[in-house]
Amino acid sequence: MHETTQLLIEVGALLLVLSVLGRVAARFGFSAIPLYLLAGLAVGEGGLLPLQASEEFFEVGSQIGVILLLAMLGLEYSAEELMSNLKTSRLSGILDGVFNAIPGALFAILLGWEPAAVVALAGVTWVSSSGVIAKVVRDLGRLGNRETPVILSILVMEDLAMAFYLPVLSALVIGAGLMQGAITVAIAVAVVVTILYVALRHGRFLSRLLPNKNAEALLLGVVGLTMLVAGLAEAVNVSAAVGAFLVGIAISGPVAHQSAQLITPLRDLFAAVFFVFFGISTSPADIIPVLLPAFALAVLTIGTKAFSGYMAAKRAGIAAPGRWRTGLALTPRGEFSIVIAGLAVGAGIEPMLAPLATAYVLMTIIAGPLLARVPDTAWFKARVRKPASAPPTTPVATR
Repeated sequence: MHETTQLLIEVGALLLVLSVLGRVAARFGFSAIPLYLLAGLAVGEGGLLPLQASEEFFEVGSQIGVILLLAMLGLEYSAEELMSNLKTSRLSGILDGVFNAIPGALFAILLGWEPAAVVALAGVTWVSSSGVIAKVVRDLGRLGNRETPVILSILVMEDLAMAFYLPVLSALVIGAGLMQGAITVAIAVAVVVTILYVALRHGRFLSRLLPNKNAEALLLGVVGLTMLVAGLAEAVNVSAAVGAFLVGIAISGPVAHQSAQLITPLRDLFAAVFFVFFGISTSPADIIPVLLPAFALAVLTIGTKAFSGYMAAKRAGIAAPGRWRTGLALTPRGEFSIVIAGLAVGAGIEPMLAPLATAYVLMTIIAGPLLARVPDTAWFKARVRKPASAPPTTPVATR
């Protein structure tokens, strides 16, 4: 069979399966993300029915999925709102890093790993998955919630922190000198500052340049600009997700609203591809030996992430239910964690890191969307509100 023909058959069949899984998830009222991941495991290397011709398609599609997810989130907020949230959430971002990077580092030290692997595992446990969380927040209808800007602030700060972290990690794993590492970090920071400046100062001018009276031209313009900036950002070791998000916030007014409507179907398609590819890139055979340590690490860092998110929302003046929604929504780790592990393993650093990170991320990415729904359940709401609604205690009369 011709390779192109086989690719079309595989992609078409898998998309139909995803359609059925999405309907099943909607029917029973839970996120389809875990089902997409399991579908990817089934058709990946070592799965029940491995793909032969379409893995590369899903790899590229997954990268587009993350970019569109973050661009859509950016379209929901203005540059002024972003800067305000970043200013008020600076301390929360620092605490998020401390509470979630240190457990990974200590875990690696207990395993006897070398310093570069310790730094790598710290990054794996630190950064939440922007792609997964963006979809969860949208699926649960929380884009307008008071806690959503807090979630976005933490995600953006984590992604911006990667502009510093990834060059440092790269220098560590290849044994680069201090000067080379400093130059790489300086370039990455300059790119982020430039994108932020353009978004804040020239966003309205950029919106006027886009052809909002022609839907086709607008769609091509917004998607093209988003992918161009994301690619340029990644070329200098800045997250493509950061670039896409900042393009989204730079677009404002009616153009932003119309762009969101046009991009939504594309985002849904490629977001599903992103989660499937994550499963495809995971071999079940590699996961089995590291299940127990990965589970222990997942339980520990789901707790630390929920706590740091809860405290961030508390500092922002969010009520108790919103604090829990914030903390539990932030628990999935994903694309960055896999990139970090791949970078370390590709340089010959600790071969156990890759399967451990994969199993760990898979556990959090399945548990995260399920935990995010817990604050919406009746029993949880009753539990949270019980102390506030309890009648005051009558003081005992004394003589």
